[in-house]
Formats: sequence, structure tokens, C-alpha cells
Amino acid sequence: MSTPALERPARPVPRHRASDLLAAYLPGSFFHSSTRGTLLADGVHASVPPVAGPRADAVAEALDAARVAGVRDPLVVGALGFGPDAESSLVVPAVVRRADPLGAAPPAEPGLAGSLQGWAVRQRPAPEEYEAGVRRALALIEDGGLRKVVLGRCLELTAGQEVPVPVLLRRLARANPTAHAFAVDVTAPGDPATRTLVGASPELLVARRGTEVVANPLAGSVPRVPGTSPGAEADNRRRVAALLASDKDRREHALVAAQVGEVLGRFCTDLHVPAEPEVIGTPTLWHLSSRITGRLPAGPAVSSLALAEALHPTPAVCGVPVPEARAVIADLEPVDRGYFTGLVGWTDPAGDGEWVVTIRSAEVSERTVRLFAGAGIVEGSQPAAELAETSAKFRTLLRALGTEDE
Repeated sequence: MSTPALERPARPVPRHRASDLLAAYLPGSFFHSSTRGTLLADGVHASVPPVAGPRADAVAEALDAARVAGVRDPLVVGALGFGPDAESSLVVPAVVRRADPLGAAPPAEPGLAGSLQGWAVRQRPAPEEYEAGVRRALALIEDGGLRKVVLGRCLELTAGQEVPVPVLLRRLARANPTAHAFAVDVTAPGDPATRTLVGASPELLVARRGTEVVANPLAGSVPRVPGTSPGAEADNRRRVAALLASDKDRREHALVAAQVGEVLGRFCTDLHVPAEPEVIGTPTLWHLSSRITGRLPAGPAVSSLALAEALHPTPAVCGVPVPEARAVIADLEPVDRGYFTGLVGWTDPAGDGEWVVTIRSAEVSERTVRLFAGAGIVEGSQPAAELAETSAKFRTLLRALGTEDE
């Protein structure tokens, strides 16, 4: 007698070298790497139809249909935008390849041709207008009802030649080996050319593996001094100590950690929210960080995407309370965020998966690159300091593009 299909042992998933998957990426593919592993998906077996509100049920239906159609080990991969009814790009790919993490010391990647001086640059809003927006947000916070709002800026760059997305992705992934590097095709009907969302996010929204759940919210940041000289290292130690001691940054972080813990507490047992944040670093910034862990109860479990949608938007990218913060963002930000501060990731039929916050990111279409960065405004925020924070956050992409100038 043959073994029932559900009881057959799972076939081993072929493994590849992470560097080979990174080298094989082409626009139209989906790429995602983190300290948990690397994934490259190609082709489209099926697209998840757009729906109003949460997408987790539609994703589960797409995965069920893919298994019935004979797709081996199906996944849904892609991105969701910031707003509750924002655009999304979610597909069941035709081919998925996996590998171990990229590692901490991959080979250097040649620079991109040209520099920012040869590009047309538009800042939206202009720096002085951004500072004015921060002052308006602070006045609303002082009036009561609003505790925090995250205000974003956009840089629109136009090059003299098409921007090579694979090179940009490789530079991001290799410069930020502990981040979540990603590239997603987000071309929408009516777009005149391929549009790719690419970035290196330091912020894990949520990951699920079996019953284990992990979230790692970040809030409260300070620019990092570049270099490895003794002077730079001493300056960075002072900045880390000042960040840990900053009342303003700790209050900003506490709002985020509390909200993430409250939401995950609806689903998890054995939930652990650290009493104190720690500091993690990227090549351009230091962040206050809390690694929050929990365990799902036995029985049918909520999927990684359902958890991500329950958490989104956290106060790290929106504010507190959410409705009031959304209204302020719509009023003060001149550019629709689209996918910025949304979600990028993947989920499987069992509900396991990994979703990151779409920050340190850009949308690339032919010669155009749109970069986004934001800063959390709370009581005690200083407009000039918040502007400087967004400028530091832009540097992740600006460095990958071959310049640190604005």
C-alpha cells in the first residue's frame, strides 16, 4: 500500500550558494536575504488578487490552489504598501531557490557608473518645509490626542542612463550583510516601465517558524560616525551611550515595543518583551532595538502574514494613535508613500514566513530612483535633528548608488 500523500516524508529542498542566488537575480524576480537564509523566486504561477483590507486569507487560498495544481512547496512572496488599501504585489512563483545566509564578508561589488552630481535631484519636501512639518506635528502633540507621528521625506533622482537594479541590489546586500536585503517587482497595470522595490531593511516586523514568533522593532536612532579609526570608534561609543540615555528616544522606542508586545500577546503564549532596549548598528545608524519573542499555542496557528498585518503599521513607521497619525501623515507628506513603510516578505502553506518593514528602500524605474526616509516625532523632538536623521537614513541607498551627497 502506498503512503498517503500527507504522510509522505518531505523531499529535501535543494540548497544553493547564497552568492549564486544574488548573482542570478534579474528584474522581475523576487530576492530576499536575512540572517535566516536567502531566497530567489522566479516566474509567476499565479498572482494573488488584490482585495480590500487584510490579504492573509487571499494568500492562504492562493497557496491551497497552488498545491492542488501540483506546485511543489509553494510560497507566496511579495510586498504590501503602507496604507490599508494600498497597492500590493503578491505572487506564487513558478520556481523557488533557497540558500544559507550571505555571510559577513562577501566580495566587494564594483561601484555604479556616474555620481549624484550628474543626476537631477528633487527633494520632497524641501529641507526647510520638512522642518516646518515637524514643528506642526509638535504643536499637534502639545495640543493632546497625538503622541507620536512618523514624517517621511522623498528624494527623486533621475540619472542620465538606466539604473542597473541587479548591481544596486548586490551593493546593498554586500554592504549590509545583517540586514534584510530585498528586490520585488511592483510593476502595476498602466506603469510605463518595470518598477522595482529594492532595499536593505534593518527591521524585522515578524517571523514565524512553527510555533515560534520573533519581532524586532526599531525606534530611536542616531547617525553613525563612519570609519574605523580610534577617534571614530570613540565617537560612536559616546553616541551609543547617549542614545541609551536619551529620554526622548527611549520614550519613542517604548511606544513601539509596547504596541508590538500588546498585539503579539493576543496570539502568543510565553511572550517576552525586554524591559530595556539594546543598541544595534547599521553602516549608517545606531538604533534602539527590542527583540520580542513568543510561542503560538498548539492547534491551528495564525500565519506569519496574518501576524504581520495585525502588527502593521507599528508606531515605528506611523504613530500613536494610528488614525490620528495617518491623518497627519496624509496632511503633511507631499508624496504618497506607496510601498515605503509597508511590508516585504514571504509565507508558506504552513504559515511560516518572514516579513520586514520596507525602510532603507527605493523604487527604481529605468532612469528614475525614488528614495524614502522618515523620523519619529514625539514631545522633545528637534526639527533640525529629525531632518538630520532622515538624511542619515538616505545614506544606505545613496552609498549603494555611489554617493553620500544629497
